[in-house]
Amino acid sequence: MEDLRVPNHVAIILDGNGRWAKAHGLPRKLGHKAGCENLEQIVEDAARLGIGYLTVYGFSTENWKRSADEVGALMQLFRYYMRKLLKVAMANNVRVKMIGEESRFDDDIIDGIDTLVRETRNNTGMTFVIAVNYGGRDEITRGVRRLAKDVAAGSLNPDAITEETIQSYLDTAEIPDPDLMIRTSGEQRLSNYLMWQMAYTELYFTDVYWPDFHKEDLVRAIEIYNERDRRFGGR
Repeated sequence: MEDLRVPNHVAIILDGNGRWAKAHGLPRKLGHKAGCENLEQIVEDAARLGIGYLTVYGFSTENWKRSADEVGALMQLFRYYMRKLLKVAMANNVRVKMIGEESRFDDDIIDGIDTLVRETRNNTGMTFVIAVNYGGRDEITRGVRRLAKDVAAGSLNPDAITEETIQSYLDTAEIPDPDLMIRTSGEQRLSNYLMWQMAYTELYFTDVYWPDFHKEDLVRAIEIYNERDRRFGGR
């Protein structure tokens, strides 16, 4: 580990909870529970490895299409683990941020999100970003709407719009782009995750289901990242 170049920002798609549960003869909701428990440990591991930003795909805009029972179970888990996450964050000097459109959640979940962000805002260690009710296209659409309103109001000159301007209207305005994206469970697609931000991100896919993805798997992903020759502009 001493010679590893640890990426500043790691993004993860936490995939495979349902298939993990099926493989163990368990209901899907217990797969999601196991995934949440694993996330607690990975947050601690990432912070201790020196990762500056860890962003995870917690709940996508498309997840609402799942069965009402599964969505309800996910909401209950979210309520429970927000409280546990606050303890983990404070114990590890982790700052928590949320990206996505939180207005669709129940009021108590919104209050929990706001509490997490508020109580950890002065922590100076790793920034843990949770994407909830998040979709990359939705994020860009919402950002463009805000940008268009500023143009219409005369506070933004269309000829002055740059990539940096657009970035400033996204949920991740104050967050650097990911250096490494990890997706578990063997799927090899982005699933509408950080579409703008991952233009130059290194991608790593593993067959390991998320509940079985542990520190050694994270280190392996970083080792593979270190083996790649990151070049920009076609050089």
